[in-house]
Amino acid sequence: MRKRRSLILAYLLWFFLGIFGIHRFYLGRPISGVIYFLTGGLLGVGWVVDIVLTAFMVEDENHALNYGYPALR
Repeated sequence: MRKRRSLILAYLLWFFLGIFGIHRFYLGRPISGVIYFLTGGLLGVGWVVDIVLTAFMVEDENHALNYGYPALR
C-alpha cells in the first residue's frame, strides 16, 4: 500500500539532498532520480527548476494514489 506524499518532506529532501535526486526517488521517479544522481542535479540547473516542479510531482503522486492508477511520468 502506497502512502500519500508530504509536500513539506518533498521540499526538505529537495533542499538538502536534491542535487542527488533523492526527492525524485521519494516521489516515485527513479529514472530521473538516477539521472540527477549521476549528473549532480543536471549540473544544478534541474535542482533549481525543481523548486517549482516538486509541488506538481507531489500533487500527481497523491492524485494517482487517490484514483488507483500509476502516476503520470
